[in-house]
Amino acid sequence: MQSENRIFDDFVKLFNGAAGTLAGVGREAESGARARAREWIGGLDFVSRDEFDTVKAMAIAARDEADALRARLDALEARPQEAPSA
Repeated sequence: MQSENRIFDDFVKLFNGAAGTLAGVGREAESGARARAREWIGGLDFVSRDEFDTVKAMAIAARDEADALRARLDALEARPQEAPSA
């Protein structure tokens, strides 16, 4: 019975070692894939989320300002014209 436990213990140790090795290989593969993806995406001229949000806020502010100026111009054009004094 003692010999069976030793074989079983050796088998468990071997299995645990193999599982740890496979997990390490998986982490390395994932890390390498992420690095390659970052390099590939970096070469495609994508912008970061922060840059996008900043430009979006600037565009919204510019549109609001243009709308305000348009309303002001419409109000000025709606006024009756004064006759020029001679």
